[in-house]
Amino acid sequence: MREFREGDILRHFKRETVDQDSMQYLYQYVGIAIHSESIEKFVVYRALYGEEELFIRPYEMFMEEVDHNKYPNIRQKYRFERETSKSNIG
Repeated sequence: MREFREGDILRHFKRETVDQDSMQYLYQYVGIAIHSESIEKFVVYRALYGEEELFIRPYEMFMEEVDHNKYPNIRQKYRFERETSKSNIG
């Protein structure tokens, strides 16, 4: 099972479509939030570009694989993956 830790830098699969010198589609993992009524899990993450806004996304959607039928040219397997290239950060 894939797991992320608070502070991990993540890339969205659409990062493959933009200038790799930019911060576009890079995010910092904040953690898991639980909806108080439905008990549904959400992932909380912060954009590392623009206004650096906080976002939430349902856990299952956050962890799913890229729809390669819809995005046939994307090489990344999952919607979000840990960024490992230090040259892309900061």
